[in-house]
Amino acid sequence: MKLGKEEIQKIFLSILLLIGLMYCYFTLLLGPLDKQQSDATSQVGDLNPKIVSASAVIRDVAAREKDAPAIAETLNQIKASIPDGAPIAWFPPTLITFLKRQGIDKCTVHVGGESGDKDTPGFKKFSWSVEIPSVEVVTLGKAIAALENEQPLMEITDLRVGALKDNVQYQNATFSLTTIVKQ
Repeated sequence: MKLGKEEIQKIFLSILLLIGLMYCYFTLLLGPLDKQQSDATSQVGDLNPKIVSASAVIRDVAAREKDAPAIAETLNQIKASIPDGAPIAWFPPTLITFLKRQGIDKCTVHVGGESGDKDTPGFKKFSWSVEIPSVEVVTLGKAIAALENEQPLMEITDLRVGALKDNVQYQNATFSLTTIVKQ
């Protein structure tokens, strides 16, 4: 079978159209898709560290949510152990009554100041100065130990004991303490 001139031209034109179509397909359609794929792959590679850190945050939040009921219960216990009202009104009588139960009859309580604490929102710290004009050292030691054991929101920050000139059996004592109160 012999092909005529027209048929050869049609075949040649068909081959040229096929080559043009393949060129357009690979450069105009597959080229942008390949570029988008490589861009997406690099973006996914950039997101992997963010995904890892977000997963760590999610685990941390889940652990905190798991501990939240126990922490809320502890916080409610702390709030319940702090009397309502201004600390200047309730703290000195409470401390004086406590010290009387420990065998210390005379003492004075002075407010030293207050400070906020960014780690404990809703609470602030009050500092107090307690002066005891005459006390035995053993009684004072037992009272301070009982105070810190029975009152977990109080902390002795400074203690000074001096001998009395008239009676060496008794000493005068001054101590500072801080306590946490509601804001």
